[in-house]
Amino acid sequence: MPTYRDEAVILRTHKLGEADRIVTMLSRRNGKIRAVAKGVRRTSSKFGSRLEPFMVADVQLYQGRSLDIVQQAESLGAYGSEIAAHYERFTSASAMAETADRLSDAEATPEQYLLLVGGLRALSRGEHDARSILDSYLLRVMALSGWAPALEDCARCAAPGPHRNFVVQLGGLVCGDCAAAGAPRVAESTLALLRALIRGDWDAVDAAPAADTAAASGLVSAYTQFHLERGIRSLAHVGSDREGTR
Repeated sequence: MPTYRDEAVILRTHKLGEADRIVTMLSRRNGKIRAVAKGVRRTSSKFGSRLEPFMVADVQLYQGRSLDIVQQAESLGAYGSEIAAHYERFTSASAMAETADRLSDAEATPEQYLLLVGGLRALSRGEHDARSILDSYLLRVMALSGWAPALEDCARCAAPGPHRNFVVQLGGLVCGDCAAAGAPRVAESTLALLRALIRGDWDAVDAAPAADTAAASGLVSAYTQFHLERGIRSLAHVGSDREGTR
């Protein structure tokens, strides 16, 4: 069918001509979509504000040869303004959207869409520390994409834990026999936080000391970027200050 509808998160936009935009979206059923939204930069546009980054919309599109055409957009989640009003939320959301964009180059699933929507909703409401929401999203979306870090048994030989050496290149925790000389050792409290982040145990996450939060964030960032095989530019702007959301 040349015309179709779907739910979508707006990942990014850029200008096209004098009044149009190209909108990149992660949709629930059709994966990543790139479409032209005609006239949305005019003040008279009826749905331009619904096609801004971090917004969730019910969109109707017309299939084109290279780019689809946005015909209609109805808001499902107006998260953009609340996220943009807080620097830490904005930078975390930007890193989430960039990661979703990179992962969906290969394959996108409804679970990836729902995970991103849930993360953006939590950011907009300030439900938890923004960086912790980002870290939880990154761990979960990597797991959905087949790159779950080993946080119990050895990532290389499957020897049962507990282990303390975390080697990004090998896929997470490794035993003493598999760890190279000088492999970094991670505090058990930091490993407990990583496990809480990936399973969504927010009571444990919110109660974690700042030192463990910072250490976990560093591991999550390094792990994600290594397995994506390219850097996530937005992560460089994610600050270390924690919002007072505990």
